[in-house]
Amino acid sequence: MLERISRPELHDLLIAWFALSIAFAFIFPQIFDMSWIANIFKDSSLFSSLLVLLVSFILALMTAGIGFAFHEMAHKFTAIRYGFWAEFRKDNVMLVIAVALAALVHVVFAAPGATLIAGYNITKEQNGKISAAGPLTNLLLCIPFAACLLAAGALGGISGEVIGLLGRAGLLVNATLAAFNMLPVSVLDGKKVLAWNPAAFAVLFIAAFGVLIGSYYYVFHLSLF
Repeated sequence: MLERISRPELHDLLIAWFALSIAFAFIFPQIFDMSWIANIFKDSSLFSSLLVLLVSFILALMTAGIGFAFHEMAHKFTAIRYGFWAEFRKDNVMLVIAVALAALVHVVFAAPGATLIAGYNITKEQNGKISAAGPLTNLLLCIPFAACLLAAGALGGISGEVIGLLGRAGLLVNATLAAFNMLPVSVLDGKKVLAWNPAAFAVLFIAAFGVLIGSYYYVFHLSLF
């Protein structure tokens, strides 16, 4: 399957992955308690701050970056299954906006690009299933990140903190990606899924927002106790 990813597409994917990870690296310290990282180096506040930013960037690569890449590749390979040409293309302007907003006002507006699809006579069913593949993939990615949360409770200590942080970030980001993309508006996936099959749309929409509400409740409420 990897041979289906062309060099220009890989180039665009890596740049978008890197840029989005930078954006989320500015956001994660505002959302999650990372004081335990800074406390490792109490004698050097500058080094501690840089370490927190580095950990946030690595965390973003493994959560937001993976969620974005798998989402787009789900669109791509589902389209290829139907015999269409499909490749991801980055949007440089939106990537700059995403990083700038994250750095300046701590808000992520992530529209890094899109998977372009070309072919003849694409049906509503095919378009709907291609669109549904992205949010569905993000929902499936919530499972291993939720498992990280269970493992963190058993591990404890610094290793537990690291795995727990990975689980919380991955669960929250992928649930948000799934729910946002299932909104039935504009060019988002939800509009195309709804046009194909209202029942499939309802199931995915309820599942996405159910997981999102559950993840927010866990991360911002239960984890405080």
